[in-house]
Amino acid sequence: MKNSISSAVNMHGSQLAILLLVSAIGVSALAQSAPSSGTAVAAQAQSVQNNQDSSSSDVQEPPVPYSASPVKPRQEGFWGRVNPFARKKWVKNQIDPITGQITELNEVNGKNSRDIKDVDSRAQAGIHKAQSTADAANQTATAAGTKAQRAGLTAQNAMNRVDALTSTVNSLDNYGQLAEVDVLFRGGQPVLSTSARKTLDDLAAKVSGQPGYILEVEAHSPASGAAGIQNSERLAEVVKRYLVTEHDIPVYRMHAVALGNARSKDDGDNRPIHTSSVHIRLMENSLAAQGTASPQSAASLSGTERP
Repeated sequence: MKNSISSAVNMHGSQLAILLLVSAIGVSALAQSAPSSGTAVAAQAQSVQNNQDSSSSDVQEPPVPYSASPVKPRQEGFWGRVNPFARKKWVKNQIDPITGQITELNEVNGKNSRDIKDVDSRAQAGIHKAQSTADAANQTATAAGTKAQRAGLTAQNAMNRVDALTSTVNSLDNYGQLAEVDVLFRGGQPVLSTSARKTLDDLAAKVSGQPGYILEVEAHSPASGAAGIQNSERLAEVVKRYLVTEHDIPVYRMHAVALGNARSKDDGDNRPIHTSSVHIRLMENSLAAQGTASPQSAASLSGTERP
């Protein structure tokens, strides 16, 4: 009886050892062939639990149908997605794409930075060139304005000179009467009396050294016809000879005419002539009067004086 029990125990122990060995080998094979089946089963159990929890709420939702063949996540090595014993090569394979993207991004940023600097440098160069051109144009405009002002001033001076020259030319033949005297002759004889000489001396003293004057000499005689003209010519020659020889009066400053018993139109006296006389008018050029003292400022001569 004891022997049969011992043999039975020994037989069961051997079978139990063999069963444990087979179970270990099966577990290992299952772990290698389907390491994620436990994960899928756990996911399905969690889904069923969630459906049971949601069924207890007020709003009833339809249960999620059970998938007979769930999508398996990508496996990487023996340990699945999380590999605590990952090698350097695996890490490098995971990091290389990110490193490449970072490198490409850095290159793009560097190119953008260079482009920005290039655009900025060209913009600064353009601004500098435009400013230089504007400064040069401003200097040119300023110089042109200065030249224009000088040209305007020169033109104005030329106009003033032309006006002055025109006034000078117009004044060459412009004479004004300063004074007039009468030299009387007794008996019609061409002989100067003491009073006549005194009158001519005073006249010569007033015009000595004065520019721009002339003497108008009109000789009159009471005789009519040719006799009166010849007599008046002798009287005019006596007066001119005395002024030239005694006072150095230039001949070109004296203009004489023998009128006989006729009177000039500007005389203003229509009475007949009864005495032999020489009427002298002192005339001054207006141009010469602008820079010199006028003989009119002296005392009046003997005879009639007009302004």
